[in-house]
Amino acid sequence: MAVAVGKKKFTVAVIGNPNTGKSTLFSALVGVRQRVGNYPGVTVEKRLGRFEVNGKTFELVDLPGLYSLAPRSRDEMVAVDVLLNRFSDCDPVDLVLCIVDASNLERNLYLVTQVLELGVPAVVAVNMLDVAEAKHVKLDLENLAAKLGVPVVGVQANVRRGIDRLREVLEHTAENATVSNAYCCRFPKAFEEEVTALATDIAKAEQFRRILSLRDATRQSETGESDEAQRKSSVSPGVERYLAVRLLLDVSGFLAQSLGIHAEDPWLVRLQEARERLKDRGIRIPGVEPEIRYACVRELLADAVEIPDRYPTTLSDKIDAVLTHPVLGLAVFAVVMTTMFQAIFAGADPLIGLIESAVGYVGDAAASVVPPGPLQSLLVDGVIGGVGAVIVFLPQILILFVFLAVLEDCGYIARAAYLMDRFMVRLGLSGKAFIPMLSSFACAVPGIMATRTIENERDRLTTILVAPLMTCSARLPVYALLIAVFVPDVRYLGGWIGLQGLVLTALYLLGIAAAVCVAFLLRRTLLRGRSTAFVMELPSYKLPDVGTVVWRVLERGWVFLRSAGTLIFATSIVVWALLYYPRPVEVEAPFAARRAELTAALESLPRESADRLAVEAELERLEREIDMAYQHQSWLGRMG
Repeated sequence: MAVAVGKKKFTVAVIGNPNTGKSTLFSALVGVRQRVGNYPGVTVEKRLGRFEVNGKTFELVDLPGLYSLAPRSRDEMVAVDVLLNRFSDCDPVDLVLCIVDASNLERNLYLVTQVLELGVPAVVAVNMLDVAEAKHVKLDLENLAAKLGVPVVGVQANVRRGIDRLREVLEHTAENATVSNAYCCRFPKAFEEEVTALATDIAKAEQFRRILSLRDATRQSETGESDEAQRKSSVSPGVERYLAVRLLLDVSGFLAQSLGIHAEDPWLVRLQEARERLKDRGIRIPGVEPEIRYACVRELLADAVEIPDRYPTTLSDKIDAVLTHPVLGLAVFAVVMTTMFQAIFAGADPLIGLIESAVGYVGDAAASVVPPGPLQSLLVDGVIGGVGAVIVFLPQILILFVFLAVLEDCGYIARAAYLMDRFMVRLGLSGKAFIPMLSSFACAVPGIMATRTIENERDRLTTILVAPLMTCSARLPVYALLIAVFVPDVRYLGGWIGLQGLVLTALYLLGIAAAVCVAFLLRRTLLRGRSTAFVMELPSYKLPDVGTVVWRVLERGWVFLRSAGTLIFATSIVVWALLYYPRPVEVEAPFAARRAELTAALESLPRESADRLAVEAELERLEREIDMAYQHQSWLGRMG
């Protein structure tokens, strides 16, 4: 498959293992030109971005991090669907950008070899060169590129090293690339024979036409060809081979079910017969793939990478000796969480004061321009007051998101999940449930979405059911309001620890305790079963990328303003209306004489008079009494 000559817009799928700096590299390539959505029909986040080179536009699709193109979870299936062009709202992929960790190429190239076999033009970006250098790993990228048959570019995304060169290579590859020389792993002869026969029939089978189709039948290509004509000319033979290999190795049935192949389908019988024939010939399914593929990877790296016999002890190893310690690690985790909740109050206080002052100033300015009446009340108390009620909690929300983004980007979240695994196992869950539950501190929705990485259905459903019990950011404004009203601002340890922050920590712990109890009951009643083993890569520690952290915080802050903020603002307007109407004129009658008396006294006093302030204060108190009288007679007041 070659990329169409003369095109001005190219779609690039960005793929890689978790913890390879994929998000950082994505941000380095596209900058602020990013947008977030969801793939149709699934709750998997879709991150898009674009950049331009020499008049050509590159639309990047950041796929979920995965270790293999053998899908076992929903997010892995989404990545496969994008590469197979199964989403009607995503343009066909012209190019794949594979991100690999320079210090761990053996594991990362496993995925790369699978991508190359799809027959789509590709570029390999070897990221985290600094980590490889610290481990004394020497790379010969030209040698590796020659063996893979695709361009290989060294980058260090967190300092923008090699980014311009990567853009140039992507442009050149998009204009000129073919995949005829791309590397392809070869399986045993018997396996290849079965794959060839399956691929031939897949290409002919009607039920696979929608899988192999690059666009909807009703859409026209940029060249003016019908979609069917474009499909016939553009479909890569690697797609048929990929489906044949994956279905043959898909003993769990996840891929087959995702492709619409159900229990009584003749294809399942045929696949099982092929597996039996291979078993009789001594080929283990699915164990044959890792054996062959890792052997291919070692062959690729033979002359391209020089690895020391023993890695030097790095700073990450020394830090892990403390942070993953069964006792010290838990103590550090408790300190980190307490610090986060303390910062939510201590750090947000000055900003909240500024926001309240600004809202008050804008309200006074509006009141001085608009004459008294319903319009002034709507503008000052409804609109401006409603907006203020939303943004006054934004500092606390943003501080929470800053902590979560920094902890995730520096690599600590993975350590926390490792620490909590032993505790989660006692509940009947695995450590994989910890990250979705921690994400629920920000919002239960992304927390629930994060459960897609949990393969075990019982674990996933349990985590989904308990995630809303965690204290999310939408409850934070309510907690903050109640704590500010009922809990005194008492300080301990020289002012470092406040009682309000401790109470907030206790409220969060209460949510955690409720989630723990419910999970324990579910796993021993309705959702019984053994938990899966927990395997998680611990990434190297690194300084958080400022751009990535800022983008995540701004993105989540905007989500809060758009979703919870919209609801709070609308509620504020409704509450204003219920408190303002009706306005019976007889309410002011008992206060009329006193108001006239105070107004006359105020007019008779000179501006420099000391008594004037007392009269103004008394008049202000009277106006508040009148407002309270109106509120007692309002619809909301009558409701009690």
